[in-house]
Order: sequence, then structure tokens, then C-alpha cells
Amino acid sequence: MKIFFYFLRPYDELEVAKRLCAEAGIEFGYTTEYPSEANYHLAKGYDAVSVTPCDMGTKVVETFHELGVKYITGRSIGYDHIDVKRAHELGMRVSNASYPPNGVANFAIMLMMMATRNVGEILRRGVVQDFTLKGKIGRDITGQTIGIIGTGKIGRTVIQHLSGFGCKLLCYDLYQDAETAKLATYVSLDELLRESDIITLHCNVTEKSDHLLGAEAFAKMKDGVIVVNTARGKLINSKALIAALKSGKVSAAALDVLEDENGLYYYDRVGDVIDNAEMAELRSFPNVLLTSHTAFYTYDAVENMVKSSIESAVAFERGESCIHEV
Repeated sequence: MKIFFYFLRPYDELEVAKRLCAEAGIEFGYTTEYPSEANYHLAKGYDAVSVTPCDMGTKVVETFHELGVKYITGRSIGYDHIDVKRAHELGMRVSNASYPPNGVANFAIMLMMMATRNVGEILRRGVVQDFTLKGKIGRDITGQTIGIIGTGKIGRTVIQHLSGFGCKLLCYDLYQDAETAKLATYVSLDELLRESDIITLHCNVTEKSDHLLGAEAFAKMKDGVIVVNTARGKLINSKALIAALKSGKVSAAALDVLEDENGLYYYDRVGDVIDNAEMAELRSFPNVLLTSHTAFYTYDAVENMVKSSIESAVAFERGESCIHEV
């Protein structure tokens, strides 16, 4: 059994991969680069490739299949970057990863608190030694109505942790959880949009949820709503969000993910001219926080992401079922 890792980070993932592969008795290779025309060939002779969010569209999937790769094992919860349909057509099995929900959940709560207390502006003005109070006033999340979209593991953890803050908690999901219903009130999506002071996203991207928050959704929200996204960038239509920020409908946004972040996050782009108008405009707003897809990034998460990838590859090779298969 052989697995090849793309974009394996030497400063955190490499030692984990060495240890876990040795324990599993499998051979591994790696590159610190994303998959590209220049390095696809490195996967030749390997049973599986392990990837983080990157371009894994039709062409890339077909290229790996031609090289003899049988499995694509993701090191992230999200897998919308992978052409799963084409992989399945080619007989390739695909998996994602899982990790403890606390990291992302607590990061989302931190972003809520930073947005409500205007921390971004406080920090920016502190850099130029402006220590005045004018324009820095915020509000406490205690007493606010918070809408949680998606009550999977992370969404449920957000609700559990927020339950001690004295907030009114509304939630929406296609599948309701009985334990979560003890702490939050399940409502329709329209009601959540209308009633929430803060909206936080914790769901996957599907054909139905792509651009879940677009112009129509923003129009239904309260004036001055705060939007937090630590899930997937494609859940929000960036142009619609920008319009809502300009009109004041959205008073603040805290975004760990962006709609068009491929080729940006996790790359060193110092000195580059970045061709992303929406990102540039969002960065110009004093009431927007961008945190470059790091909500997941804890020691526990890294361990579990690499472990999920390896365990999935081993299960696939043995012809066994796999809890992370997609």
C-alpha cells in the first residue's frame, strides 16, 4: 500500500505522516507543492493521493486515474473541490477527513465576538497609535439572537458553547437533532434570516446550498446583521455580500473562507498582484475580518486530518467500508 501526499506541510504534517504511516505499515511519498502539470507524475505507482483543498477538477482526477491512482483521500472536511462524480465514474474511491469540532466552533465564536466588539478597527487604529474611543464602540453578544445554519458536529458545538453566553439561539438544518433542540430553537431558514442579529454558517456546499446567502437572502435579514463564515466560501455570494455591506444591511462580516480562494489561501503571495476584485474590496472595508482559512488549524486537527487520510486509503485498499467515504 502506497500513498502520495500533495502539499504536505513539513512544519506540522510531515512528522505526523511519518509516524502514522510507519504504524500502519504503508509507504508514502510527498511534495510540498499542490498538484500541477509539473508534478502529477510523482503519483505514478501509488495507490492513493492525499490532498488538501486545491484544484481537483475533472482534468486532474482523470490524470491521476491514468497514472494508476485508485483513491483520492482528502485532508479536509470539505470536498467540493474534488470532482467526486467523475472519480466515481472512473471507479476511484474518495474520502474526506474529520477532526474535533471544538477548534472551528470556538474560532467562529471568537470571530463573532471580534465583529460585535469592532476588534478589527481597534487593532488597525492601534497600529498607528490611535488610542481614542470614537468609532470603536461595540455590542455584547449576550442578549443577541444568533442564527446557526447547519447543526452537524461543528454547528452543534457552537450552540453548546454559546448556550452559556445568554444568547437567544435559532438554528436551521434539513435534519433536526433532538439534543440540539434542547438548547436552540429550530426554525425555517427564512425565519432565521429575519430574526437573527448574527448569522454563522456551518454547513456543506451542495447544489442547493451554493450561494445560500445571496441578494435575496440578504434582503430578508435585519438591518445591521453580522455574518460569520467558517464553513465554505461558496455558501456566500461575494458580490451580494459586498452590496449588503455598502448599503449597511450587513454591519460587519467575519470570513475565514472566501468564494474564490483557490490559489490564494495557503500560498505565499507577498509582492504579487492578486487578481481577485471581491477579495480586494472586502479587505478595504474596516468592518470586515478575513482570516485566510485557519479556523481548523490546531494540533489536534492536523493529527486527525492526516490520520483520516491514511485510514481511508488503508480501508479502500482492503476493500472495506470507510466512515469518511464520499
